[in-house]
Amino acid sequence: MRILVIGGTWFLGKNIAEGAIARGWSVTTFNRGRSGGDVEGVEPVHGNRTDREDLQRLAQQGPWDAVIDTSSSDFPPRNVLLAATALRNAVRRWVHISTVSVYQGWPHQPLTDDSPLLDAPADADESYGHNGEDGSPTVYGFQKAGGERAVTEAFGDAAVFLRPGVILGPGEYVGRLPWWLTRAKRGGKILAPAPSGQRIQPVDVRDVAEFALDQAASATSGGYNVTHPVGITFEDFLGECLTVTGAAGKPVWVEPRVLAEHGVAQWTELPLWRTHAGVWSVDSNRAVTAGLRCRPIADTIRNTWAWLVADGRPVDHPRWAEHGIAREKEAKILASLT
Repeated sequence: MRILVIGGTWFLGKNIAEGAIARGWSVTTFNRGRSGGDVEGVEPVHGNRTDREDLQRLAQQGPWDAVIDTSSSDFPPRNVLLAATALRNAVRRWVHISTVSVYQGWPHQPLTDDSPLLDAPADADESYGHNGEDGSPTVYGFQKAGGERAVTEAFGDAAVFLRPGVILGPGEYVGRLPWWLTRAKRGGKILAPAPSGQRIQPVDVRDVAEFALDQAASATSGGYNVTHPVGITFEDFLGECLTVTGAAGKPVWVEPRVLAEHGVAQWTELPLWRTHAGVWSVDSNRAVTAGLRCRPIADTIRNTWAWLVADGRPVDHPRWAEHGIAREKEAKILASLT
């Protein structure tokens, strides 16, 4: 296999590049060269995916059996269309990292791979879409749906879309799991969202990478939800965070109504907590049938902590600062409960 990874220097892209090298594949990476270093063994090409001349220069390095695009999340559909069109004659197959946010029903409704998608044109700019009053749909969801349409217009049945929910693991740049691990290490009473038995479905970055590589080598098409098929309860998740950090902490499970009264922001102040019915009800059976294998989430927690204590440093990203409740606010809420 000879593949092109758009991105390829951090988190998912880095794992994909490293995994491809481990398989003995020839790997070209394309990025601006600003976030992380090039993986040893790849053939790096530096440039801007929004620049037509850079894309034409990249296309001359082909052909490739497949491209895996890990870097489209911050770009409008028209930029995805530009890249897909520029590379169409240099690539046999396109594997696109998308998101569950492309579904009309997310996060309110349980999802399957056949759930209806948001409608967005392939040439839309960054202004397309709107945010619903209840938080869905989102501009981000419309933009990503338009990106999928752009790839489909260029590659048709030679396109595959991977739609993860939450990706965790060593190198995480968003900061969800690192925040919970750091909070667990601090110990004491820990504000936790009830019900403790709520099952969540984050997936390990290394498992997403392996599945993306499998799809690059296959002849499938269409979309795959990439979520953990078994998941873990929030209670076991926090319990594992306490175990691996060796902390003497105790979760205090607080009902969503009380958290809302105190203005606790879902998804960010208490990472991974969201009350919408469909957020952790995403069916990944099609991906599992196609070969997705997910390690136990306890392993992801353990490995991420090992990375952090070994001075693990993610690339700088603004989303990191969005996650985690302030100590003072947490303490005030806990004190009010007694």
